Amino acid sequence: MGATKGMLIAGPLRFPCILGRSGRTHGKREGDGATPVGRWTLSRVLYRRDRALPPRSKLLTKVIRASDGWCDQAFDRNYNRPVRLPYPARHEEMIRADHLYDIVVVLSHNQCPRIRGRGSAVFLHLADPQGRPTAGCIALSWHHMATVLSVCGGQTGLVVWPVREKPTPCSRKSPSRRGRRWRRKR
Repeated sequence: MGATKGMLIAGPLRFPCILGRSGRTHGKREGDGATPVGRWTLSRVLYRRDRALPPRSKLLTKVIRASDGWCDQAFDRNYNRPVRLPYPARHEEMIRADHLYDIVVVLSHNQCPRIRGRGSAVFLHLADPQGRPTAGCIALSWHHMATVLSVCGGQTGLVVWPVREKPTPCSRKSPSRRGRRWRRKR
């Protein structure tokens, strides 16, 4: 299992965030529980009118309705797209009993082009109060989400970095002049 906690950095601001239950991955697959590594744009904000005021943001905002869903069936023609419920293929309902989707930011992961089976419904959404990992999304607390949205605009990108390996100590070695080989210090 990979690391499920991360740090969201917005200019000088730093906020703890929750990642997918399988950590981060370069090879995102549908249902793997991992957060995809890469740079994603924030396209729009969806919110529950019955639970939240419209978020203060320069991003396009849209109210989540009871008929809103998101298709996650890899071989459906609407894979990784919003759908109107009821929908015959497997999908997520955007209206949830918990508060995770009270505010959702749609990310550009696997949007253009859409590749079947490479992950759907990868969102920036609200964190579980107990800090449980997501199914592959990125999650923030309510307060941190509001702060981040207030500084985001149409050109804002979200970068998920790969996990860095801890550097190994090399106190007895230094790079050669060519920078390719290592030699011992005397």
